[in-house]
Amino acid sequence: MQTVIAQPDLAVIKGRQQAAWSAGDYAVIGTTLQIVGESLCEALDLRAGQSVLDVAAGNGNATLAAARRWCDVVSTDYVGTLLERGRARAGAEGLDVRFEQADAENLPYPDGTFDAVLSTFGVMFTPNQEKAAAELARVCKRGGKIGLANWTPGGFIGQLFKVLGTYLPPAAGLQSPMLWGTEERLRELFPGKRVEASRRQYVFRYRSPRHWLDTFRTYYGPMNKAFAALDAGKQAALSDDLTRLAAKLNRGGDSMVVESEYLEVVVRNERS
Repeated sequence: MQTVIAQPDLAVIKGRQQAAWSAGDYAVIGTTLQIVGESLCEALDLRAGQSVLDVAAGNGNATLAAARRWCDVVSTDYVGTLLERGRARAGAEGLDVRFEQADAENLPYPDGTFDAVLSTFGVMFTPNQEKAAAELARVCKRGGKIGLANWTPGGFIGQLFKVLGTYLPPAAGLQSPMLWGTEERLRELFPGKRVEASRRQYVFRYRSPRHWLDTFRTYYGPMNKAFAALDAGKQAALSDDLTRLAAKLNRGGDSMVVESEYLEVVVRNERS
């Protein structure tokens, strides 16, 4: 008798994810990652006047980096409050950016609209990975570029999600977002296209591992929701496990200096 594997309800999962990213205040975390957006825009060799779409933009790190290079930027996310934070940042710098709420798996733009399509630690969390990747390629012009920054499975954030998964296992059949941080998976997601991936390190700098944990627990949506779903005993155990993880990787002495590996990816939107 053949075993039938239950397929995850991606619509339900997406709704839960949207609620998670709306929890806390990701902008507090996102702002510290600005250097990643700057590096990605340089890797793409963006030129003034190019049309750029930032997908799952959060509070706009890659958005601002592209706008600073005089690109015509559209910034999208499915969490409206994060777009508001990005709009405030752009306004403070006098940058002309269009902000629109949009689903990374169903982008409301015609085929071949943008010279470059970006996402930093955003599109990797979509439940339907193939659909999201196809949308990035669809709205990118032929000969354009797709730029991604994705956490790797073995890096600090990859290990963090493994710890969270031991307390709150992901839905059966759901693919790990950390697969976007592997070259093998990227070539599956963008078949026939030229994928260039470089390993980079983002450095988390906090007052201490405890300060980092308190900040992430309060403001990082997935962690905020994870703690809220556990009883007091499991919250304490999760706190201890995460603090140990940060302390193990810390090279900052009394303060926290922890490197987290990610892939900086450039996909050329043409057949290889």
